[in-house]
Amino acid sequence: MTTVGEALISLLEAHGVDTVFGIPGVHTVELYRGLARSRIRHVTPRHEQGAGFMADGYARAGGRPGVAFVITGPGLTNTITAMGQARADSVPMLVISGVNATDTLGKGLGYLHELPDQRGMMEKVALSSERITEAGQLPGALARAFALFSAARPGPVHIEIPTDVMVKPADGIAAALSNTAPPAPDAAAVAEAAKLIKAAGRPLILAGGGAKQADAALRRFAETLGAPVVETANARGLLHGHPLCVPASPSLKAVRALMADADLVIAAGTEFGPTDYDGYGDGGFVLPKNLIRIDIGADQIARRPVTVGI
Repeated sequence: MTTVGEALISLLEAHGVDTVFGIPGVHTVELYRGLARSRIRHVTPRHEQGAGFMADGYARAGGRPGVAFVITGPGLTNTITAMGQARADSVPMLVISGVNATDTLGKGLGYLHELPDQRGMMEKVALSSERITEAGQLPGALARAFALFSAARPGPVHIEIPTDVMVKPADGIAAALSNTAPPAPDAAAVAEAAKLIKAAGRPLILAGGGAKQADAALRRFAETLGAPVVETANARGLLHGHPLCVPASPSLKAVRALMADADLVIAAGTEFGPTDYDGYGDGGFVLPKNLIRIDIGADQIARRPVTVGI
């Protein structure tokens, strides 16, 4: 018999997961039973917060979702700090936790590491939090998580599995692989942006963390326009060593002057947060008047004035 815990490992492999960070415990032992027979590498930190930040670092370095296994209660709360940072920086992270048996939840019966509402707590930090109560729910929950990672603004996702559900039969469970693609740009917006770019004499590109996986395209674009590329902290490493790269904070006066001199600014994957653009709190950053914004989230584009949003 294949249990839910064992099936989870097979499904993660089907989604391309090759590394998991976590600390075994009584609430996740069934997951580890399947992990030992898989090709997935397991890395054991000394603390669950370490597991979370390892998963975060893995995702930042390689562009693939980082995965962490943690026990219920304090094991999961220890991971929240890393999840909060992953949410702030749009880092794809999947945190899979145990939780006490289904019929004990929310009753205050004193079970080990019991919380009043573990999933409710995680919904405040994660982009989504789901509880698996039946084996058949597992493929869909994972598919939704990986679809979010690939086709929307990513961040941390939480899935919890009660200890009594982990041991349920899950024979024949198959992965529901997601082929969800990022949203296609509006053709009219692209055409309007092209007109602005053609007319610009001093274009400048702002690259944020959302452009991290587009190094080659960004390089071609910058070289075609002859435009300097100013990078936020999360974009550092793009165009490494290239003469058009400006790996300095947009909060610096010299960089702000460079931006102000541009007659067109093209911002790719940056939210214009004060951490990058007003790091010294002097209020000296002025949003460019002639601005093209490229972002995977239409809601992000709508938060600030823009000439063209793609």
